Amino acid sequence: MFGYAYPILSLIWMMFVFFVFILWIWLLISVFMDIFRSHDLSGVAKAFWVLFVIILPFLGVLVYLIARGGKMHERAVDQAAEQQKAFDTYVKQTAGAGSNAEELSKLADLKTQGVLSDAEFEAQKAKLLA
Repeated sequence: MFGYAYPILSLIWMMFVFFVFILWIWLLISVFMDIFRSHDLSGVAKAFWVLFVIILPFLGVLVYLIARGGKMHERAVDQAAEQQKAFDTYVKQTAGAGSNAEELSKLADLKTQGVLSDAEFEAQKAKLLA
């Protein structure tokens, strides 16, 4: 009605509708991800929720958010914490034995035990500090 008399209003309305559409797609994907991520649901319950969301999408998503919305955040936080822990473990494994100070102290211990000569100790120390 007002779109023909006010073209800017039509543009703003179109942008709003586009934004709501993108929001709806994001919400739908989030609900599906949460259904399959949830360990406390059985396979039958997951199938029920998926069918409910597919057959009646607006009502299905709304009911899912009311019934299980509080746990969605907890599962997302738990998954993020697990991913961060896995990343930290990977970085620690890939980083190697430790810092240069630890390596130098090991080299110094080997030198005092007589395993390394002075020349070998200085060569290894130069490699570490380079």
